[in-house]
Amino acid sequence: MIRRSMLPALAGILLASGAGAADLPQRVAPPLPPAPPVFTWTGFYVGANAGYGFRGGASSYTDATYGTVTESGGKGGFVGGGQIGYNYQLTPGSGWVIGAEADFQGTGFGRRGDGTIGTTPYYGVSPSLDWFGTVRGRLGYAFDRWLVYGTGGFAYGGGSRSPYAASYTYTLPDTARIGYALGGGVEYALTDHISVKIEGLYVDLGRGGTGTTVYDATVPAYYGTGRSESGFGVVRGGLNYKF
Repeated sequence: MIRRSMLPALAGILLASGAGAADLPQRVAPPLPPAPPVFTWTGFYVGANAGYGFRGGASSYTDATYGTVTESGGKGGFVGGGQIGYNYQLTPGSGWVIGAEADFQGTGFGRRGDGTIGTTPYYGVSPSLDWFGTVRGRLGYAFDRWLVYGTGGFAYGGGSRSPYAASYTYTLPDTARIGYALGGGVEYALTDHISVKIEGLYVDLGRGGTGTTVYDATVPAYYGTGRSESGFGVVRGGLNYKF
């Protein structure tokens, strides 16, 4: 049995050991890392794009006087240019995004419509389409760094006159044309500032006047305004930098 005279000593030992344990370092859970900021599409951006443009329609048509014109060459070609715009995301993370974009494009497919009537050359005298641009609104929905959107607005374009046009009298479309553009696309943000996209547009620049086809026996060859195709499609990829 523990003698009563030893109780004070044992109490002192217990108090001393308790105080020493209190002085030992305590294990504390490390603080949680701060949550990363929620991504937003809001901001101005500039970028560049490149793709393929193509016209629809059949590869031949009938001239009222001389018969079937068979068009030569392909209906598509390179399209490239740049864009500038602004997005505003209503709710960061996932949510609706509204914005506006303007672009300017050079084309490699808008040449004049040459072909043949039988085996005789046919030369189109309508202006070429060397460039076009659009000013469009955008409405989309963001899934964090993914953005799916539709777009539409005003379109304009122009080109150069045929060297043959001055030799004959025609009612020719003007080199500058206006119309509309409609389309949509998908965009993905690689970083907080850089995004990539793929986009499709249908552009219609309005139909111009047509004139009479003439036959030049001294060459021999046919000359005329041909078929006026106002609409064309564009599929392009792009790279944007958001400020």
